[in-house]
Amino acid sequence: MSWISYEKDSHFPIQNIPFGVFQGPDGKGRCATRIGDKVIDLKALADMGKFEGEWSQALKEEKLNTFMSLGSGPRKAARAAIQALFAEGGDKSLVSVLSDVSTVKMLLPADVGDYTDFYSSREHATNIGKLFRPTMAPLLPNWLHLPVGYHGRASSIVVSGTDIKRPLGQTKPDDEKPPVFGPCRLLDMEVEVAAWVGKPNTMGEPITMANAREHVFGLSLFNDWSARDIQKWEYVPLGPFLSKSFASTTSPWIITMDALEPFICEGPKQGVNGDPDVLPYLKQGFPGAVDLKLFASVKPKEEDTYHNICKTNFKYMYWSVFQQLVHHTVNGCPMNAGDVFASGTISGPTEDSFGSMLELSWRGSKPLKLASGAERKFFQDGDSVMMNGVCEGPGYNIGFGDCEGTILPANTF
Repeated sequence: MSWISYEKDSHFPIQNIPFGVFQGPDGKGRCATRIGDKVIDLKALADMGKFEGEWSQALKEEKLNTFMSLGSGPRKAARAAIQALFAEGGDKSLVSVLSDVSTVKMLLPADVGDYTDFYSSREHATNIGKLFRPTMAPLLPNWLHLPVGYHGRASSIVVSGTDIKRPLGQTKPDDEKPPVFGPCRLLDMEVEVAAWVGKPNTMGEPITMANAREHVFGLSLFNDWSARDIQKWEYVPLGPFLSKSFASTTSPWIITMDALEPFICEGPKQGVNGDPDVLPYLKQGFPGAVDLKLFASVKPKEEDTYHNICKTNFKYMYWSVFQQLVHHTVNGCPMNAGDVFASGTISGPTEDSFGSMLELSWRGSKPLKLASGAERKFFQDGDSVMMNGVCEGPGYNIGFGDCEGTILPANTF
């Protein structure tokens, strides 16, 4: 327990100790953690000499990149030192480094140099296949052999609470007529989890399964906003472009793999029931899934209440975070501290566990009816979309915080 009080079901108990960055009075970023509803200024603690490790110097920087690059040893040491300071019986004079979470502005936790989005949920890939290729096998031939991914746009990753402007682009609503230009009409979410790279690798030197866990700093929630009508017209032959590059929202706190360790579990079995076995470099001899419950809700533009529209779980992912990272670097691709690779839409086996409006409304043919009577096929201007996630443990929870954005009207062009 901690001398900082919090409710028993808090998502940020002393067992969590996530890392993030908030805006200081001077407008600069300050590295932080959180216990309960209190944001803890780690830069202030480092300046006060409360940490002994050399890693403390990295916590004086405006972003977490340097600290993340140090690897798991310094990360574990930092978490242990923070827990010791704020455990029951600790120095309560440190109340001076605490701020209520409602009074601070959270920033992106790191400078994101590169971002890759994967497509690793079997249920999601199957649903997309059924929707768009109904006469063919739902999964494309490569899907069970490798984690499919594409290079996203790092510059449009924003922190929770940032408004999202409806994108403009080309669409082709009528197959018999030329394309038209205008606002996206089918604006969607994607319930995802982002992995943040910690320790980097050298160009030309792949990360192997034997050391993959050393290179993943932690996870955050991630909404990869998607313009489905723009995507449909543009994605052949090179994949999505404007339909994805306009915005992706992350929750502000990176939950470390140390905090998540009690919730690591086995994912779906590979190479069984007629599925091909994975190639040796992708074989994972340890559990790599996370029992992380995920929720998505919408607050319609005319209402004050959020309505849940999705309940899914990160453990459903066919390809794990570690398999994604190993495949990403097997060609020698360098990964840097602060790089993000996201899971792709996380859908489960039931209709209420589908992780996108495209699936939940089955391409608009089954409008979602909310408790208020409102209906949604896709999102409208003024709608707010929020994602939350929690790992439920014996006597405590590990939460992620909000991942939220409100949709603004498109630019007039």
